[in-house]
Amino acid sequence: MAQRETWATRVGFVLAAIGSAVGLGNLWQFPFKTATNGGAAFVVFYLAAVFLIGFPAMLSEFVLGRRTKRNAIDAFGRLGSGPWRVAGALAVVTGFWILSYYNVVGGWVLRYILGSVNGAYFANPGEYFAAVSAGPGAVVAQAVFLAIVVGIVALGIEDGIEKATKVMVPSIVILMVALAIWVATLPGSGEGYAFFLSPDLSTMIENAGTIIPFAVGQAFFTLSLGMAIMITYSSYVGRDDNLILDGGSVVVTNTLVGILAGLVVFPILLTIGAGADITTETGGAGALFVATAAGFGSIPFGRLFGVVFFGVVFIAALSSAISLLEVTVSYANDNYDVPRPALSVAIGVALFLLGVPSAWNTGWLTWFDNIAYQLLLPLSVLLTVLFVGWVLGREAVDELLSGAEGYATFGTVWIWTIRLVVVGGVLLTLGLGINELFLVEDAAFFAPF
Repeated sequence: MAQRETWATRVGFVLAAIGSAVGLGNLWQFPFKTATNGGAAFVVFYLAAVFLIGFPAMLSEFVLGRRTKRNAIDAFGRLGSGPWRVAGALAVVTGFWILSYYNVVGGWVLRYILGSVNGAYFANPGEYFAAVSAGPGAVVAQAVFLAIVVGIVALGIEDGIEKATKVMVPSIVILMVALAIWVATLPGSGEGYAFFLSPDLSTMIENAGTIIPFAVGQAFFTLSLGMAIMITYSSYVGRDDNLILDGGSVVVTNTLVGILAGLVVFPILLTIGAGADITTETGGAGALFVATAAGFGSIPFGRLFGVVFFGVVFIAALSSAISLLEVTVSYANDNYDVPRPALSVAIGVALFLLGVPSAWNTGWLTWFDNIAYQLLLPLSVLLTVLFVGWVLGREAVDELLSGAEGYATFGTVWIWTIRLVVVGGVLLTLGLGINELFLVEDAAFFAPF
């Protein structure tokens, strides 16, 4: 088997983890889910989920990876009995499933960068989205985006992923801040801020059962939990690293970028977005594309702003897609004597084939996304936190505190938070998600059939 790589620096690990988290989950999914799940009411539930469930769960994945120095499947196998490998396998499958349609959206972004350069979407943004989001062109764009991802992962941890994310993550943050400042100068931007930042208590109460699964699922998606990413990345980390501080850095940075994304996207959606309806299909999966494209087409230097905006989205999409592909490559690299470049290409081909339905028809993309949010992610996180909290227990605390002297009290609070708060919250989320997916009228699972 090939020799296992490590991060060259601790900063490299933190930036790679942030790069995984700060992706389309923030710049596409967050506005998409917020727009279709009650606006600011969704944001409240999401923020609660990030800090009460997401942060402790992330530390659980860090513990598993660093303790074993192995991929997700082998990590569960080494620390638990054989059946627990199923939990690792589910996490790997979940990441693979998500990346299959994530690449499709990455292809959309590439088409929108070109559309910004030549102004192709200015005349009719809705028609442009319909043309680029499905069909043969979308299949080709998906392949191009995936080829870029495969190329970076094939170069390895230090020369590929670490070097790429050291450039991409600071670029995302700087450009997002600049865009947020620009949007704040637009007339009427206050309407977008109100939708994003002013929760309605009655909406929160009346729609909690529908909002909570998507809010918690968004926390998992945007923090890259339940996909084996953080287990994989932390398996390349040294035992003297402070996992608590590293995890806190990832969560805070990711959340700030998510808020920045809202501060950029919603004023555009509700002001210069040409009156786009953010609750329609084009305002759902296509909200980031249709409304912002309409906005850029109506202002001076719109092409320049379009290139910058969709350039940021591309960098974010790429950083997350790299981490998702690395999960499967890591497992194969740990278990088979096959060069990393060959593994990356082979897995990339399989991803392309699974992604074809989502590229051909956006209805299938929505179906894949619903399965991920309402079933795969919460189930994967549930198995992980049950294992860490109730099987590893004290061993997990010891691993967390390695390199984090002086945090003994935090370790005790953390393990009981995992055992009670996180497990309870994820169980509730999973139950609500299964209800929405299978049991209600017009259940999402049966929509494409």
